[in-house]
Amino acid sequence: MALKGRKIVIVGGSSGIGLGVARAALESGAEVVIVGRSPGKLKAAERTLAAGGRVKSLAADMTKEAEVAGMFDDLVSTAGTPPPNFAIGQTDIDFVRGFVDNKLIGAVMLAKHAVRTLKSGGSMTFTSGINKDRPPVPGGSVVSAIAGSFSYFARALALELAPTRVNIVSPGWVDTPMWDELVGDAKSGFFADMATRLPARKIAAPADVAPAYVYLMENEFMTGETVHIDGGQRLI
Repeated sequence: MALKGRKIVIVGGSSGIGLGVARAALESGAEVVIVGRSPGKLKAAERTLAAGGRVKSLAADMTKEAEVAGMFDDLVSTAGTPPPNFAIGQTDIDFVRGFVDNKLIGAVMLAKHAVRTLKSGGSMTFTSGINKDRPPVPGGSVVSAIAGSFSYFARALALELAPTRVNIVSPGWVDTPMWDELVGDAKSGFFADMATRLPARKIAAPADVAPAYVYLMENEFMTGETVHIDGGQRLI
């Protein structure tokens, strides 16, 4: 129960990795606020977590500059949106701007407001991903650049905000609802093929990567780091 009594805000906590982190944090004794855009999904997630009053939800759009109310100890952002996959010569610039707003500018705004309410010695944990190490070709240049930028963002913030700790989790492929949105019925084929190639020999579930976030919140000597939890996907 290493997180007992700590209040954690999880942006993107209504599904996928964020919901897995919420469950793991609750099991470690924390109080959790899950943040997302859909009130319906948030309420469903609250019911799924069923944590006896230790979980609340807040509907908010991380691309809009609205402060998360209340004092809290830790911030986790797993918020995601389908990435651009255009070959560079066919890039839809408006789509790319929206993606940058959601991922990078959204993280900057979260940090801006969290620093006002985060308790001294708390932590911020953001999410990048395997595309920075294994960009899809063609079409991976933009998402690789954004994902890669998070490690440098954390290194600089860790110095600026010390003793508040700032870290990154970089997952590989994780079986989340976004995959259904991206590839639909083709998901099972993609996953089966990748699982045979991964040293871990399976595709991660959210529960497989959530402990990395809990570790970074618990360990008071970890800051400015990127933790890779990808089943060895960077190696292939």
